[in-house]
Amino acid sequence: MKSPAREWMARSEKIFSRALEAMPDTALGQPSGLPGWTGKHVVAHVHFNALALGRLARWAATGEVTPMYASVAQRAAEIADGAQWPAAKLRALAGESSAALAAALDGLDGDGWAREVVTIQGRRIRATELPWLRTRETAVHAVDLGAAFADLPKDLLLALAADVLARRAAAGELAGITSWLTGRSAQAPAIGPWL
Repeated sequence: MKSPAREWMARSEKIFSRALEAMPDTALGQPSGLPGWTGKHVVAHVHFNALALGRLARWAATGEVTPMYASVAQRAAEIADGAQWPAAKLRALAGESSAALAAALDGLDGDGWAREVVTIQGRRIRATELPWLRTRETAVHAVDLGAAFADLPKDLLLALAADVLARRAAAGELAGITSWLTGRSAQAPAIGPWL
């Protein structure tokens, strides 16, 4: 499937990989740009996210229900466990799971792309959204590892900003954000977690 999201996914994976390569092993054990997580937490999360989205790709390909995670607790436990692994292992696994996800998505046919799957948040989505879900993860978490939002393509930044704004609107935060963005409030509003 050729789509902007699929192209963004490939580009953001490269940006994430470059940010990861630029970090010395010792730095991965230090706090990341994501409060409460070290670089190892971020890399473990990105690795396990690829595996989870791969399960949704399998669901889309076969029609057999294959949840992202058995539970939210399983997701948290995987990340906590992975954050204890050696940096070399995390680097290798992140690359392998990324490549496996890309291959799984490349293998979907028209019926697979049209099939509905369910995210960990319980949202029913078509498989066509899977590349965007991965793009969002790798793009933002690349920044957590030291990349800059300025490293992302402009069209991806616009799509990411629109996605974030839609989520904030659904959380009832739109008025405060709009006031701040239009210069009517001097201070950025307090907002909830990203996802």
